[in-house]
Formats: sequence, structure tokens, C-alpha cells
Amino acid sequence: MDIKQARKNVIEQQIRPWGGLNIRANQALIDIPRENFVPEEYQNLVFADMEIPLTNSEKMLSPKIEGRILDSLDLKGHEDVLEIGTGSGYFTAVLASLAKSVKSIEIHKELIDAAKEKIDVLNISNVELVNEDALNLNLGNEKFDTIVVGCSLPVISEDLKRALKISGKLFIVVGSKNQMHATLVERIDGDKWKSKSLFETYIDLMNGSEPLPEFTF
Repeated sequence: MDIKQARKNVIEQQIRPWGGLNIRANQALIDIPRENFVPEEYQNLVFADMEIPLTNSEKMLSPKIEGRILDSLDLKGHEDVLEIGTGSGYFTAVLASLAKSVKSIEIHKELIDAAKEKIDVLNISNVELVNEDALNLNLGNEKFDTIVVGCSLPVISEDLKRALKISGKLFIVVGSKNQMHATLVERIDGDKWKSKSLFETYIDLMNGSEPLPEFTF
């Protein structure tokens, strides 16, 4: 396989046709070697239009979703980014190549450890990896220009909205299993936000946010 050509094909065949038109972001997706972050047993599917399993419950986002996320955020290079869900570390590395700094939260320690190893190999030094449950995350007074949530939530978290700087952007997928929308939230001022629905999609709910099963008697 011609790896470089395969990366370019992903952009031309999956990301651009689905609305991922940000030139700078697409170049980052080409430059960061996705194959380094994909489990060995799925190497033949590195560039497939699918979510790739990492554990029994965690998956890598599909390339076209990654492209649309980056397109909507339009990172310029000065941003402090918070990422919820490190996963493989691939998207973390892409974000780091496009922003000033990335703080990435992951509940699974084995994923954090594996991601750190792969990110270190690429000599990326502007990433902080944190092994923590995002549902119990206490950010204190930390504020971010950009927040990316790599899983879905039933509703938009008020804590995440308040962790945005003024003019900051939050990408999050919101809804129930039957209807989810990728949503971009922008903070206008201290107590005002605006939200825009971008597209319908489905990604797994955040660990611990799944609705309780309904019982009938």
C-alpha cells in the first residue's frame, strides 16, 4: 500500500465529499500517520469509512467525522483545546498540530498509556493527557478556546459551555440513540451562547451517561 497516497485518497474520497473542506485541517489529517494509531488487527482498515474498535466499548471516529469536526472548528493555531475522549490518540495528535495546546481526557488508562507512547514517537510536546472520568471532571477556572467531545451526550453539558472562553467553540454530538445531532456551540459573552446543528450522526454515548433501562410491569 502506498501510505501517502492512501491518506490523500481519504481526503478526496471521504472527507471533501462530506463537507470537510478546510485545507489546513485536511493537511493535518494527511500529515499525522493514522496507521500508527490503529490496532494491528485492523491495519487493513486504517483508511476505511468506519469506526475502528479500540476496546470492547471504545472506537476511533471515522475519517469523515474527523474532517467535519475540524472543518466546523476552523482552528487557526492559537487555541487552547480541551478534548474529551483521547481514544487512540490520533485525533489528539491532529488537534495538537493545529492548535497551541491540547488537554485530552480519557477514562481508560490503557488507552491513555498507548496514546502517550504513539504521540511521543511523533515528538508532539503540546499535549497533556489526563486519565479521568469526564462526567466528574472539575476544570476549576480553566477556560478553553475549543472543546471537542468525541462521544455523545443526551444534552449539552452546562459545565462544558462555561469552560469556553468568549468566542470559544464547542463541538458535541447530542441526543438519544434514535436521533443525534452534531452541534457547534459558541460562547458570545459571559452568559450567552449560540448553538448550530451541523448534521445528523450517531456515535456512542459517554461512559456513565447512558439512559437507565425502562422496566414495564
